[in-house]
Amino acid sequence: MADEQTPTPAPEPPPEGASTPPVVEGSAAPAPPAKAESAETAPAERSATAKPAGDAADKPAKKAKPEKKKKKKGLPEKELVLVGSSSPHVVSDETIPRIMYAVCIALAPAILVGIYCFGLQAVKVLLLTAAACIATEAGLQRLMGRKITVIDGSALVTGLLLAMTLPPSAPWWICTIGGMLAIGVGKQLFGGLAHNPFNPALISRVILLISWPVELTTWMKPGQGFANLGVDVVTAATPLGLMKEELIQKGSIHVVSQFHLMDGLFGLNQLGSLGETSVIALLVGGIFLFYRGYITWHIPVGYVTAVGAVAALFWGIDPSRFAPPAYHLMTGGLFLGAIYMATDMVTCPVTNRGMLIFGIGCGILTYFIRTFGSYPEGVSFAIVIINGAVPLIERWVRPRTYGHNLSAAS
Repeated sequence: MADEQTPTPAPEPPPEGASTPPVVEGSAAPAPPAKAESAETAPAERSATAKPAGDAADKPAKKAKPEKKKKKKGLPEKELVLVGSSSPHVVSDETIPRIMYAVCIALAPAILVGIYCFGLQAVKVLLLTAAACIATEAGLQRLMGRKITVIDGSALVTGLLLAMTLPPSAPWWICTIGGMLAIGVGKQLFGGLAHNPFNPALISRVILLISWPVELTTWMKPGQGFANLGVDVVTAATPLGLMKEELIQKGSIHVVSQFHLMDGLFGLNQLGSLGETSVIALLVGGIFLFYRGYITWHIPVGYVTAVGAVAALFWGIDPSRFAPPAYHLMTGGLFLGAIYMATDMVTCPVTNRGMLIFGIGCGILTYFIRTFGSYPEGVSFAIVIINGAVPLIERWVRPRTYGHNLSAAS
């Protein structure tokens, strides 16, 4: 009886395309080949359950989604903004409105003395010039499509300073035209605030004085009450005007002996513009500006000292023809110009040496215009002329860069 043999199971057919190894007679059947691992199938260590190669080839691989940053609730996302600006990079709490309204406060003592001396005439001039400046600036900025900035107080300061240079008896149309000239020609024509090379109020004052000299040299006597609006005002000449008339007509001056120093200090009997009344009131406002750091001592001290020094020099040469230093210091608009006009941040130098030279130049020119010029007062002309020389002064006194002009050996 033949030995019974265990039937051998037939091998599974290989997949299509796979080579079949040869079978040797008498040997065991080969093990079925392992399925080839496709490239799309994840490795065994990453996933315990891998899909067959056929399924992975049928479906495209999923793209990895970028991780989204989770925003914290209640905290807005901050953006970094790079802001470029020119030097000097100084951080300060001071703003243009704060500075301008501080100047208005500093002018308050002199304004109150002017109102006390000239009554409603002074109020009329102050209101008209301030309103004309504010309205002109707002109108021109709107016309040019710029942001209206009358709230910063710069136009108000210009109007008040212009009023301080005008006679109390100035007609309403002089005040209105003056305000329009100060803003239109002295300021906006050059591009607006911080672009004007000349003091706007003084530019207007000079144009008015050249165009209408009679109205700008008619001075009202103080103490005529608050009811008088200019119908029948009593006029007279200022101390500087009297000095100029006597010098031209007689060749000598005697009016100096009639001048009282207290009139110039307190201004209760002083003829002139609203800002030529009281030296004490102007000094109080100047001390306030100096305390706040808005002005330095260089321009006012250099200005007043230069006028006093040159006046003392000529007075020592010929006292009969030239007034003493005290007369020049206590009359006219010297302190108004030295404290409030020449120290304008836009039109004066920025270095200490430059400011000192600027003040001395204004003082010398003021005295020569007063003494040898056609007009009795020279403050306005002197400051405007030296304003034009500010770029040259700044270039002359420009600080030397550290290490500049040093030899290589040193």
